[in-house]
Amino acid sequence: MSESRLNQIPHRRYNILTGEWVLVSPHRTKRPWQGKKEKLPTLDKPSHDRECYLCPGNVRAGGQANPDYKDVFSFVNDFSALLSDTSMEVYKDGLLLGKSEAGICKVVCFSPDHSLTLPQMEVSAIEKVVTLWQKEYLELGKMNFIDHVQIFENKGAIMGCSNPHPHGQIWAQSSIPQEVGKKTIHQKEYWEKNQRSLLGDYLEQELELDQRIVAENGHFVALVPYWAVWPYEMMIVPRKHHQDISQMDGKEKRDFAGMIKIVTTKYDNLFETSFPYSSGIHQRPTDGGKHAEWHFHMSFYPPLLRSATVKKFMVGYEMFADPQRDITAEQAARTLAQLPTEHYTKMDGH
Repeated sequence: MSESRLNQIPHRRYNILTGEWVLVSPHRTKRPWQGKKEKLPTLDKPSHDRECYLCPGNVRAGGQANPDYKDVFSFVNDFSALLSDTSMEVYKDGLLLGKSEAGICKVVCFSPDHSLTLPQMEVSAIEKVVTLWQKEYLELGKMNFIDHVQIFENKGAIMGCSNPHPHGQIWAQSSIPQEVGKKTIHQKEYWEKNQRSLLGDYLEQELELDQRIVAENGHFVALVPYWAVWPYEMMIVPRKHHQDISQMDGKEKRDFAGMIKIVTTKYDNLFETSFPYSSGIHQRPTDGGKHAEWHFHMSFYPPLLRSATVKKFMVGYEMFADPQRDITAEQAARTLAQLPTEHYTKMDGH
């Protein structure tokens, strides 16, 4: 089957990182939509909200007061999903099995300005966020009971974000999550067979084909993965084989921040709205292993499908069988690549 044929008929695509498949149905893009539409988020936010738990100087719901921070700020979540003092215990009763899980959950405020989001921040400000991510990854990962550090952001109310202040989270835990475990297995199999990075070779092929590339700079490439599940899913991949974000030097760190700004700006420009998404950085576990096979990457999973108000829901077949998408990765990449890198609110007519 030719690649051009893939854009005409129903087919499945293989995810080399997880070993899973996604069903692609390009012929369904013409179907009418009469389903649920989401409410548009408001862009009219104050730079400081007295009711916001994350703004500088305000008292959080847990009773702690935020310092008068001037750039980035992190703290242990007042309502953490994981607790550091959890003792290691096992529950087993016949076919029922449970294990206690220890960990630390932190909140990372990207900016003291309540009105901003990542695409509206300067690259230098995003670079400070990346620097804090590096610091947290190293410090949390060195703890003897932490085997994995997950950095992520939920942006927008429809992604479950409970506070509009620009922020993300870090969950560090004593076991390796399933998604990371799957990616470790497939990257390790490829590394042991070829002594090369799986994502490095994949990136080389994508750059040669130039069908799913959205943006690139000196050290990073943003693309729509061949196996993308979400309509406008993107992944940022370093050109160099780095296992984790702590290995970036100053120039790489700035290019990473710059690519985050480009990706998130293109999202906002797509439907001229504050584009919701969940993003996360996958990198090598902190369980003491070298994990030479790992090649870190940042993924963005946005739910918007046809407009600022039409969302992609994972229901029915996707819950009981496989993920499914209508817009092909190639179509999504072409659309995103053509969008400007200047935020739409700064353009003429806005």
